Amino acid sequence: MPSLKDLRVRINSVQSTQKITSAMKMVAASKLRRAQISVEEARPYCDRMERMMGQFVASLPEGAPVPELMSGRGRAETHLIVPVTSDRGLCGGFNANIARETRRQIAALEKEGKTVKLLCLGRKGRDALKRLHEDKIVDTVEDLSRTVVEFDVARELGGRLTQMFAEEEFDVCTVIYNRFQSAMTQHVTPRQLIPFPVPKAAEEAPPGPRAVYILEPDETEILEELVPRALAVQVFRALVESYASEQGARMTAMDNATRNAGDMIDALTLTYNRSRQAVITSELIEIISGAEAL
Repeated sequence: MPSLKDLRVRINSVQSTQKITSAMKMVAASKLRRAQISVEEARPYCDRMERMMGQFVASLPEGAPVPELMSGRGRAETHLIVPVTSDRGLCGGFNANIARETRRQIAALEKEGKTVKLLCLGRKGRDALKRLHEDKIVDTVEDLSRTVVEFDVARELGGRLTQMFAEEEFDVCTVIYNRFQSAMTQHVTPRQLIPFPVPKAAEEAPPGPRAVYILEPDETEILEELVPRALAVQVFRALVESYASEQGARMTAMDNATRNAGDMIDALTLTYNRSRQAVITSELIEIISGAEAL
């Protein structure tokens, strides 16, 4: 049985941990409010951009040239998977869920005889995947969002993916991220980035008359400028959703840790009081026994 000193040390240690987890919960809650606003502002733009691309492609004359970023190369032998995780832990199953889905995707693609490469966004994703798939990791990008997600970061990542595709390093690119729903709920979402999935967007467009586009200078030149921008927008969506999900998961995890620490303090305090009472009773018995012996 631990001594009274050991119990006091343990109680003080848990109390210090509780203060840290409580502070981390409040910081995550503050960041979550800003991140949730960013998500709510970004979603309508991203959805409208994707829908507009689908309507634009549907309005093109038959046989019009389409960039490879949209049409693909006619093959899908090499797949680049981009898992979006965090650089820090203490956020529950946020990173583990992404790593699990990435491993599932890798297993499914390798079963079909495909070649898989990984571009990890976030240190935790790399650490979780390098045990079994270190040979597939081409690079890791860290420190993407310390306080807020900037669109310039998404534009740079989109440009890098475009360059890798142009150099034929992969045929298909898929990003895997947590889609934010609430502080307690995030959904793991795979989204194909390259080739840009505009046919699906066109099918999801609401029924009714479609926009008629008068193009100047021509379709090819406009698409060559528009598709990389649309790709950057979808990368930005993944980063914003992932950042909000990370803060929500961290706030929930730290809240649970704070509650668990409180329960542990109560249990240790009860044990300490019982042990102290037992020690006092034992000392009284010794004193009384000694007095009676005299």
